[in-house]
Amino acid sequence: MASRVAALLLLGVICVSFTAAEVPIDCCLETSSNRFPLQIVASHSIQEAGKGCDIGATVIITKVGRILCISHPSELSWVQNYIKYLNRQKKQA
Repeated sequence: MASRVAALLLLGVICVSFTAAEVPIDCCLETSSNRFPLQIVASHSIQEAGKGCDIGATVIITKVGRILCISHPSELSWVQNYIKYLNRQKKQA
């Protein structure tokens, strides 16, 4: 009887530790350096390497809901320019 209780307690501890683990929800696994029209962008975010994801990237969500993973702004100047433009548009809205 005591061994069953101990086994149940151990199982409970294991389950709690798995649910408490920090697991990234969505990460870009690879990026593209291809340009695209800014008119298709609904929103963006920056994915930093080492903060739950393996690589740095810019995550673009299009107006139709598609997710694009492009290079991190620190890698390509055109990505920096796109981000600046998108941030200005966001402030004006």
